[in-house]
Amino acid sequence: MTKRKKELRQQYKEMKTYYGVIQLKNDVNGKVFIDTVPNTKNRWTYYTMTLDSGRHPNKSLQDEWKEYGKEHFHYDVLFEKANTDVSDMKFELKKLKKEWLVKLQPFADEGYHKEDELDK
Repeated sequence: MTKRKKELRQQYKEMKTYYGVIQLKNDVNGKVFIDTVPNTKNRWTYYTMTLDSGRHPNKSLQDEWKEYGKEHFHYDVLFEKANTDVSDMKFELKKLKKEWLVKLQPFADEGYHKEDELDK
């Protein structure tokens, strides 16, 4: 491995990462999709690839992505915190998602979630 590659790899390892809450918003009808992610960096790329390929698990979001197109959706990070502060990431993400679903109420005409997601 070249010296430059080693330096870049070390810089990447030392880079701070953040977990958090993200939102995809449909600009046509205002509906939102809320999710929690272990790393907020480059997450928009993940969602666009998943939705463009028709593989997103949320059927309503997937259908409207296909109907309206990528240009009618935007991505926002609603909350983020350094990953170094968490000992159980899975638990923290689950707790955060529930908090934000309660706070934003993205159900029925407001969003792409079902109310039974609060029970999970």
